[in-house]
Amino acid sequence: MSITEVQPIRVQSRQRLALGVLQLATAAGLVIDAVVHLRDADGYELVQGTLIGEATLFRAQAVVALVLAAALLLHPRPWVWAIAALVAASAAGAVILYTYVDLGAIAGLPDMYEPTWLPPGKLVSAVAEASTAILAVAGFFVSWRLGRNRQRASDR
Repeated sequence: MSITEVQPIRVQSRQRLALGVLQLATAAGLVIDAVVHLRDADGYELVQGTLIGEATLFRAQAVVALVLAAALLLHPRPWVWAIAALVAASAAGAVILYTYVDLGAIAGLPDMYEPTWLPPGKLVSAVAEASTAILAVAGFFVSWRLGRNRQRASDR
């Protein structure tokens, strides 16, 4: 085996290790997000929109986050990473937006304006969601690159 053949193997090994670390960290962030939303959902039962209540949104967010955490651990394909990034980024964006901007009730959603970071878990959830979005984007690129490298190797 020549040095030119060993180098790609080392790079791929590092990429696989990075992907494993990203999988665990991203899944952990999604689980933290889910636990906070499930734990806090009952406190928002009275906040109702014309189509859905805030507690139901919290529970739905938790279920989606848990499903994505499992999907990342079992099937870390680029499209799973992309969905995880979108879900985490949209959740982080929503909590930040509704902390600083009173949009009122929109399109059947309840008025979720809450101009404070004091509710238990709110800040933890926002940090977990934002960092998870960044980790998922990194995971997308590492996963995509590994797939591309495998494709190149099989073409040879």
